[in-house]
Amino acid sequence: MDGTVIFPKTIHKETTLGVRVADSVDRHLEIWTRELAWLDPLTEAITVRLAMVSRRLTQSRKRALAGSGLQLWQFKTLLALRRLGAPYATSPSRLADAMGLTRGALSARLAPLEEAGLIVRSHDTDDRRRVEVRLTDAGHDACERHLRAENRDETDLLAPLTEDERRTLDGLLRRLLPG
Repeated sequence: MDGTVIFPKTIHKETTLGVRVADSVDRHLEIWTRELAWLDPLTEAITVRLAMVSRRLTQSRKRALAGSGLQLWQFKTLLALRRLGAPYATSPSRLADAMGLTRGALSARLAPLEEAGLIVRSHDTDDRRRVEVRLTDAGHDACERHLRAENRDETDLLAPLTEDERRTLDGLLRRLLPG
């Protein structure tokens, strides 16, 4: 058994010493199951905890961004180029499509990144109308540092779980989010 004990109106985590320890979600459930007799406490506990994990991951991303000096839109642009694989280059129209942006919105984003030396735009030597956007070494490094910082926080978040528990959680979440 994983130590979770389910009562009619509350869910408690049992410690290795057998002592039940209520957490903030349990306190939330005590209030709302008293106020809303129809509320399923297990569903509420799961969705509240998923929301808390989502907030924690968002805070992690913000911390990683603050440490990298990047704005979210800058990171997303670098990430879109990085996702392409070497040589980390594409046309502005393809990049805009991949990011769900208009050509004008993307152009406004590329200028500051180019000024910062994170990307470079170059014209095709055979057809000057064709432009290529390429991640520079500095852009690649900035993206890498940010991704490593995020990964450290994500690893820390999952550290209390065993490898088997992580695989089980992955499988369960996969069932919730098909496709």
